[in-house]
Amino acid sequence: MNTNVIDASLLKRCFIAGAKNLEKNKEYINELNVFPVPDGDTGTNMTMTIISAAKAVSECPDDMESVCKAISQGSLRGARGNSGVILSQLLRGFTKVVQEKDEIDAAVLSESFNRAVDTAYKAVMKPKEGTILTVAKGMAEKASELSAEKDDILEILKETVEYGDEVLSKTPDMLPVLKEAGVVDSGGQGLMTAMKGALSALCEDGSDGDIYEFESGPAVTSSYETAETVNISERPAVSTDDIKFGYCTEFIINLLKPMTDSEESGFKKFLESIGDSIVCVTDDEMVKVHVHTNHPGLAFEEGLKYGSLSRMKVDNMREEHEERLIKDASKIAMEQKRDESNIKSEPPKKNGFVAVCAGEGLCEIFKGLGADEVIEGGQTMNPSTEDILKAVESVNAENIFILPNNKNIILAAEQAAKLSEGKNIKVIPTKTVPQGISAIISFSEGLSADENAEAMEDAASCVKTGQVTYAVRNTSALGREIKEGDIMGIGDRGILAVGEILNPTTLEMVSSMADKSSELITVYRGADVKEEDAESLCDSIRKAFPECEVELQYGGQPVYYYIVSVE
Repeated sequence: MNTNVIDASLLKRCFIAGAKNLEKNKEYINELNVFPVPDGDTGTNMTMTIISAAKAVSECPDDMESVCKAISQGSLRGARGNSGVILSQLLRGFTKVVQEKDEIDAAVLSESFNRAVDTAYKAVMKPKEGTILTVAKGMAEKASELSAEKDDILEILKETVEYGDEVLSKTPDMLPVLKEAGVVDSGGQGLMTAMKGALSALCEDGSDGDIYEFESGPAVTSSYETAETVNISERPAVSTDDIKFGYCTEFIINLLKPMTDSEESGFKKFLESIGDSIVCVTDDEMVKVHVHTNHPGLAFEEGLKYGSLSRMKVDNMREEHEERLIKDASKIAMEQKRDESNIKSEPPKKNGFVAVCAGEGLCEIFKGLGADEVIEGGQTMNPSTEDILKAVESVNAENIFILPNNKNIILAAEQAAKLSEGKNIKVIPTKTVPQGISAIISFSEGLSADENAEAMEDAASCVKTGQVTYAVRNTSALGREIKEGDIMGIGDRGILAVGEILNPTTLEMVSSMADKSSELITVYRGADVKEEDAESLCDSIRKAFPECEVELQYGGQPVYYYIVSVE
């Protein structure tokens, strides 16, 4: 069969088939991780992201603009975790090209793939090779090469997907942590899984009549699948290095006249000369600017050359781990309006809090500390951007502090912050539950929102976290041989202890965390640990560290037997 073009109807079919294939294989992707913990959730995050878009696609008309809008906005709203956010940006870039066309031919396919890669790379502050980004870039380059030689899209995509598998197999040579564990990148594997599902629908050429009815369940079977599947592992594509620039600066330029390509390029180069983490979104009437810099005034002065400034905001940061993703809030707000009946009539309070955690006890702890909304999630289930946005909009406060409490939720929280209108949102980049607890405890009503954000980040950075779980497979990680069923104590920077018995292994982990400056050790008991066993562990910790105060709290968290904080 020769396929020279893809119309809107066939694009719908391909996209939904890709979503189904990813959903079918999500557990396989989840199970394979560098650290063999039972919470590898790349497959779940990518599936939830693409399902959100697939449902919108299944309900939209068969015209290219509508399909592209459903793909882009649906994936943005449903984005979960780093892998999901990056996938949403790949789809966003792809649709920016395709939405302007009636059909996709070889040239459009090449252009859209390259735009997808550019958009995703720009959405990540410090991209790393050996990740989903690398796999996407390899396929884009291959598609460009083939489209210059051939017109048959089916043939181009088959060879492009084959090359994507080849690039994926080389990711362990790019990231040492993957090579040591003997796996490839899980985000890249998820992307290839979706691509193969989409290709299967193209091969079928419309023969499956019920494919437009999107439901959870079996994926479309593919006549084109590779015989071998490689082990995989998710690695965050965003660096966690401390940033060099201390002020998160945002503003809107209300243009006197449309900015030319040359002016836009020159303005971006200026921003690059004074900072990093730059996002600059332009249209005919305005420019949305975000930059991390040590000189906010210089950015404002440069912007004044093109028009008046509004919504100027400067946050003083001690550290920033992931780039905040910027969207044009004025446009998206129209789609995010709540029903008038749901708008609270009482005046807003000054400050509110949204926290993410899993476990009955932990939820109660955050509520007791003043959290207005607690989103059930964390390990094994990262909440989406829309989940967080709904929680934010339900809090009637001028300033709202979001505590993600998981490194894989920070990007989604920041996206939600950008989509919210009328509230001052502060995302405190807490990576663990103990960091979130320390952050909310440090809040002071007497300080401004900016001062509190800085104090909360400082407090979170002073907490050491250890989490105890079990290995789901045999592996080697960070120089340690690990067997299936082993107990593992994982700290902020990797595995601290491995053993066969829960409490002794936990004590070994705590011994690696505590030092002479430690004053407080808090143990949060998980859902699968008896209270008497947790009490016995705390007695052992008190004997080992008599100078420290030791507290036991019921967390009720799944997956992790204990979560331990050392302060």
